[in-house]
Order: sequence, then C-alpha cells, then structure tokens
Amino acid sequence: MRRVAVLRPEAGGSATLARAREIGLEAFALPLFELQSVSWALPDLSGLDALLLTSANAVRHAGAQLASCRNLPAHTVGEATAGAAREGGLNVTSVGEGGVDELLASLPANLRLLHLVGRERRAPIEPRQLIVAVPVYDAVPLPAPDLRSLTDAVALVHSPRAGERLAELATDRSDTGIAAISPAAAAACGTGWQAIAAADRPDDAALLSLAARMCQEAQPE
Repeated sequence: MRRVAVLRPEAGGSATLARAREIGLEAFALPLFELQSVSWALPDLSGLDALLLTSANAVRHAGAQLASCRNLPAHTVGEATAGAAREGGLNVTSVGEGGVDELLASLPANLRLLHLVGRERRAPIEPRQLIVAVPVYDAVPLPAPDLRSLTDAVALVHSPRAGERLAELATDRSDTGIAAISPAAAAACGTGWQAIAAADRPDDAALLSLAARMCQEAQPE
C-alpha cells in the first residue's frame, strides 16, 4: 500500500496523522506551513448578525477576543470547525457539509457575517450576504522539505494555499497522488500528478477515505 503524506500544519496535522493511522494508513508528516496568530481588532458587533467560520484554525488562533463573539450564532463549514467552535464556547447553529459557497447559499440573504480567516483566503463566490473578513492567523511557509518522500505516496492537501505551495515546490510529480479536501484545493495543485481527486465533503473523514482508496489502487508503472 502507498504511504500518505500529511501536509497540514499543527495542531491539525497531528490529528489527521492519528486518524490516518487509526484506519490503517501508513502516514507521515510533511508540513509546509506553521500557523501563527496575528493581532486583530474586533469590529462593532452591533452591526453584525452572525459568525462565519470556515477553518478550525481561526477558532484556535483568535485569542481572548473570541469570547466577545459568543452571543453571535456561528455558521461553520465542516464538523472539525464546528467542534472547535463549540469547544471555544460559541453557539453553532449550522454546519455546512460542502464548501463555504454551499453554506452561504443555504443561509438567508442580507445577513451581516463576521468571517474570522487566515491572511490568505479564498473569497466566497458572489455571496448574498455582507461579509466582514478579519484575519486572525497567518500560515507562514516553512523551509522547503525533501519532497523525495512523496515518490509513490499520496499527499493530503487541506487547503488551496497548501496546494499552491506544493505546486511551487514540486517539480517531479508523476509518481505522486493528490487527495484534496475540496475542488479548489485540488485545482491549486496544478497538473502533472500521477492522480488527483477531491473529497466529496470538506472534512478529514472524507479526505482520508479518498486517500485510502487511492492508496489501494495499482501502482503506476
């Protein structure tokens, strides 16, 4: 069976690594970024209706100011983000199983949403809501790792930013498969990979199920 490379930064990277090993995958860590909190100013919450959360990292790195947002209902993408939000004392009222665009399409138009994000983000496509995006963390690139370990492996790509970074670094792609958490993350990886596919839901369970299927496929000649 092929090995699985977990490109995700901490603390999520260790969680994905453990889940991969629990289902019998031979997984190893190959992080491309380190996450760091950034200073941010809390906007006037009286002009906002709800929180929009698309990454558990935003909850983990928001700091003490997150407590001021507990009276706002939180709309989240994925169970991992929802779980982190609940642990942070937030009132999760909806959990989207698709990406942010699918979640926003399910919400009433004209909501005023506070979106806690990383400095690099993919803006929603034509949202009907007013979105105030506030960066609370940054993904700082780590020194380029030895990508020879990706030969005959499947790389887990958890974000478009990770896909872009991998595409920048990887020149020999023909023996590496890509399992991406979303179509946007898959597209960011570029072309030339041995195989590339996106999970049917943006969560670890679906991503690891996809990776397991790719690992069981025949090795390229």
